[in-house]
Amino acid sequence: MTSPSVSLSRRGLLAGTAVASAAAVTATVVTSPAAAAVPVRAAASAVIQDGIATARLAAPAALQPDLHERLGAWLAFWSANSPRRWSVPTEVVGVADSAGAAFTLRAIRVVVDDRPRDAFLAGRADHAHLGTLASLHHHFGQVTVAADGGLRVVDGAAGFTGSPEQVAFAVAACRELWGVRTAGATGWRHQVGRLDAASRSGWAAFTRTALRRGLRTDTY
Repeated sequence: MTSPSVSLSRRGLLAGTAVASAAAVTATVVTSPAAAAVPVRAAASAVIQDGIATARLAAPAALQPDLHERLGAWLAFWSANSPRRWSVPTEVVGVADSAGAAFTLRAIRVVVDDRPRDAFLAGRADHAHLGTLASLHHHFGQVTVAADGGLRVVDGAAGFTGSPEQVAFAVAACRELWGVRTAGATGWRHQVGRLDAASRSGWAAFTRTALRRGLRTDTY
């Protein structure tokens, strides 16, 4: 398979978690008493799925219905922001955890000029990897990068929490996709765009633009 993006180092992203943990990064999270009192809903049973949105799963996976639905919305979002000459995703490679509440993405395949192509591949360090990571942060609150480059998501609403994983991604995106080499764990949020990138609307805009820059559908 040919690569849709130029190669870059993922060292800053994988190492960024440790940097973000050491930095004094504080996120303001407001929890109302009413919200805190809402009982935790029991997880639904996982259901065997053979596809996500338009794409088939390379291997069927047992996923909880809410996670499967959120993955479908994410993949449609990723596809809508991909280059026009790419087909909609035809195949997704990934694996679910034993409870079906988490999913690790390893590849997204499309068709370009009548040829199959790995638009995202876990082990390939390129802009598409960082852009795809951005798309997952747009839809999920918990996203982690495995040592082999796989992207693991846990079902749950999106939003900025200030987690080390989010900050590591944000710093890497500023440096690699925006070219702001001075971006750091304590100052990245005001270095690109007009909004505070850690606000509700700012995080949505930041991750959406990072996706488009990663897939080369946004002007630099």
